[in-house]
Amino acid sequence: MENLMRLIPPIHELMEDPTVLDLQKQLNMSNSMIKSSLQEATTYIRNQIRDQQATFEDSGDIKQVIMSRAEHTLLDYLKPNLMPVINGTGTVLHTNLGRARLAESAIEQMVKVAKQYSTLEYDVESGKRGSRNKIVEQYIKDVTGAEAAIVVNNNAASVYMVLSAFSKGHEAIVSRGELVEIGGSFRISSIMEESGTRLREIGTTNKTHLYDFQQAINEETNMIMKVHTSNFHMIGFTQSVPRHDLVSLAHDHHLIYYEDLGSGMIYDLSQHGIGHEPLVKDVIESGADLVSFSGDKLLGGPQVGIIAGKKKWIDQLKKHQLARVLRVDKMTYAALEETLKLLIQEKHQSIPTIRDILVSQDELKSRVQAFMQRVPHYIKSSLVTDETKLISKVGGGTLPEIELPSYGIRMSSQAISAEKISEQLRRMDPVIIVRVEQNDVIMDFRTISQEEEDLVLNHLIELSNSF
Repeated sequence: MENLMRLIPPIHELMEDPTVLDLQKQLNMSNSMIKSSLQEATTYIRNQIRDQQATFEDSGDIKQVIMSRAEHTLLDYLKPNLMPVINGTGTVLHTNLGRARLAESAIEQMVKVAKQYSTLEYDVESGKRGSRNKIVEQYIKDVTGAEAAIVVNNNAASVYMVLSAFSKGHEAIVSRGELVEIGGSFRISSIMEESGTRLREIGTTNKTHLYDFQQAINEETNMIMKVHTSNFHMIGFTQSVPRHDLVSLAHDHHLIYYEDLGSGMIYDLSQHGIGHEPLVKDVIESGADLVSFSGDKLLGGPQVGIIAGKKKWIDQLKKHQLARVLRVDKMTYAALEETLKLLIQEKHQSIPTIRDILVSQDELKSRVQAFMQRVPHYIKSSLVTDETKLISKVGGGTLPEIELPSYGIRMSSQAISAEKISEQLRRMDPVIIVRVEQNDVIMDFRTISQEEEDLVLNHLIELSNSF
């Protein structure tokens, strides 16, 4: 063991090796990064020798392994951590995969704004400083019917900002059945606590009545808050108070009525028989003072939180210190502006989220059948592939009870388990994320674009050849 340890070249010698110098030039990496990767590689070799997990013929053999490992470390370091993937799960708004895919026009506008200077906070007419709030406010007003609006970096930030600005040190009344937990263990009750708002829980998990709200109002109350339970669906012996009754109660007592909608549906999916999610416009029309919702859910845009409502309250939010803390950047505004314009122009099919939710099972079946005709026969023998009916989900904490009839392919192999197939697909470039059900790999074409089909086919060929 000690003899092998002595064969490990010193770092300064490795740093001067022509192979390492060529690698450094190729990758344009600093001396410190090269040195760090070589140190990590030599430490690995020492541990391998010490634990008797590796043997080497000579110093040249050790040197080659060190440089190979160092090169791999550097290449892995330079590889993007945020990568595009092909979503074969069928979940349209997959939170772990970035939720909404943006429309082409939104992407193009983001690139333009990123490449050049922009009018983020510049008024062209006056030649003076402008306000970023004006970039999308009119469009939000047009699609929601609100008097005013402001944009922050996500909907949890919307909730936090509204509560901090208007209910800090006061009580906000919320039904127990609406104290939801959103992704990542973030709870409405916790956000309220952080904002300095005192939560007044009323009713029970399954039933809340108007008199519960009436009895809870006292001199410390300044808000009635309704939270849309968009990430779960409760059925059975349930009851909630209609929105118009809560609005009337709040205004009779000079309280703010605030509703957190979460999913933010602007385009009415219920006209296609998909769910009964409340429209933002309907909530505004009911007399709500403030409404907040996400931009990257059913709206189909970038991650933002949108707060819309009465000008009196929105103007106060614009002047609040959190407005700067929670503001969004120029590229986010560019994507949001284009998405809102598509909604205003009724180009709903240009928004991938809406398009993918609305696509029919028959349309997907035609695509899958055409795709299967292109799959070589030898793949079908080594990697059994069959077209199949599937069920998709909207996802993203929206429409939890809705199942979308879908279509895709089912794969299995005698040579390798479904989990291993899934793992190999995750190691390809680009990565394909699939579902595994009863030792079958499921690839749902609802969330695979037509442009991605060639990549999927190439991956299946590569996968089959690896058996």
